[in-house]
Amino acid sequence: MRETPMIDAPDKPAKATFGAAPAAPTTGVPAATDDVVVLLDDDGAAIGTCPRAEVHTRDTPLHRAFSSYLLDDAGRLLLTRRALTKVAWPGVWTNTCCGHPRPDEPTQDAVSRRVREELGLDVTQLRVVLPSYRYRAVDASGIVEHEICPVLVGRIDPAQLEPHPDEVCEWAWIAWPDAVHLARRTPALLSPWAAEQIVLLAEQLGENGLSPLALPHDETAHEHTQHEEHEPLDEKDLA
Repeated sequence: MRETPMIDAPDKPAKATFGAAPAAPTTGVPAATDDVVVLLDDDGAAIGTCPRAEVHTRDTPLHRAFSSYLLDDAGRLLLTRRALTKVAWPGVWTNTCCGHPRPDEPTQDAVSRRVREELGLDVTQLRVVLPSYRYRAVDASGIVEHEICPVLVGRIDPAQLEPHPDEVCEWAWIAWPDAVHLARRTPALLSPWAAEQIVLLAEQLGENGLSPLALPHDETAHEHTQHEEHEPLDEKDLA
């Protein structure tokens, strides 16, 4: 297991800040309309593709995705509120950025691409923490999410933030302990995947001011998802 320098938590929790995306885009188009997602069988093997614009329905097939949790130098997590025009979970607060790797695209490359498209940010110190996370959830309109979804953490610079309004309508920087408290006490205020993932991350990385970026990691060890879902990782899994 390769060592990564520990990142000290701030002496005092950083103050939360909030903002809203501009009415008109200031960054590039989030994704081409003909973008595709990778469909999976129950064991996680690729079995085909589907246009991204068509994959989320009331009977969404299992597909490949990712969730990312990105922090600033003070250890604050960037939460985003999904645009009101989104097909699934419109207007819901969630983690920093979610997306779908394209065919043959490594997960970390997909995260970097999608964060740049949605938020105008470059990601550093990116690593997989929950490689085998998997879930199925149904929103109030009946739209289904059904994903094998590795969870990653990384570092971003708030000064670069330029959310695309087609993806994000509001954003907030909150201390990591506050995010954990929110997910544990009032999970209904977050997307179902974010509420569950934050708790799992806290079990792995700590919840009282400890930055998730203090985790030793191997960037290449977790590109393949497992079938097991929602199981905390043992230390050997992070080797």
